[in-house]
Amino acid sequence: MPEYIPLKDYAKAANIKKGDIVFVSSSTVPMLFDANRAKVKPNLNDFIDGMLEAIGEDGTLIFPTYNWDFCKGIEFDYKNSPCMTGALGTAALTRSEFKRTKHPIYSFAVAGACQDILCSMDNKSSFGKDSPFNFFKEKNVINLIFDVVLKHSFTYVHYVEEMYGKTSYRYLKEFSADYIDESGNSSSRNYSMLVRKLEINVENTVDPIIDDFIAAGCMERLKINSSDVKKIYLGDTFDVIMKDIIDNNSKKICTFDGQ
Repeated sequence: MPEYIPLKDYAKAANIKKGDIVFVSSSTVPMLFDANRAKVKPNLNDFIDGMLEAIGEDGTLIFPTYNWDFCKGIEFDYKNSPCMTGALGTAALTRSEFKRTKHPIYSFAVAGACQDILCSMDNKSSFGKDSPFNFFKEKNVINLIFDVVLKHSFTYVHYVEEMYGKTSYRYLKEFSADYIDESGNSSSRNYSMLVRKLEINVENTVDPIIDDFIAAGCMERLKINSSDVKKIYLGDTFDVIMKDIIDNNSKKICTFDGQ
């Protein structure tokens, strides 16, 4: 059996370097299973500490802290609405190094050099040109995806769809609910999100585009303990995804009636 790689060394195993901007999407189940099998008491903060150490003071570490309750008209509380996208995002929100971005649906926990840039954004559209997803493109952010298929983790694809404009299978929908800001002030607010046209049975697929990512040199596949890891350079994927939307009727990123 290969030697166990501790959680604190995952960043090193993924070749994360000083100054990198890293966005981590994950299922932590295999990580924790591997630690238990190695008879090591798992602590997700070790993973976060290792990432922060690897990127150094010039790097930035980002976790998704999405919460879709706002879409149901449920109040968003900046300080208290929970992360619905995994244990690492939840852990990050408890740490003093991290600050949450403002959007009530697609927020992020951010630590490091670009924290102020991301946390000052006040985008209304989830995937708009003034959103963190545009920052991910412009900075060619590294997306580390641990043990999750793209279909369930690669939210960035919707940013590319919005930048394309009016697709035949999605539309921009506005949502309204109460919002409690960082200072505790409450107000009614409106935010928007690109959503599926349900009447044509839109289903995300996304994973078929992996071969194109690898061929274009914007994705690597890694193995860390038993974890399957995708290391994706988001800015470099933009043209690959856009080509599928324009030239292939989005067949590698989704399916829908009439396609």
